[in-house]
Amino acid sequence: MYVCICHGVTDKDIRAAANNGANSLEALGEQLNVATCCGRCADCARSVLLEVIQSPACAPNCAAAA
Repeated sequence: MYVCICHGVTDKDIRAAANNGANSLEALGEQLNVATCCGRCADCARSVLLEVIQSPACAPNCAAAA
């Protein structure tokens, strides 16, 4: 699903960025431009990011960064 319409960012893009080390909304903004235009996507983007960071598959790599 599209999370950021302004920049065409999907939940899959956010999941991939999180699996590659993005651990904050600011990091997503730097990598994908999420929440850098109108900001309406910030809550959804943060939710997707936290979902990935808190998942068991990501835990060894992401837990310390959160």
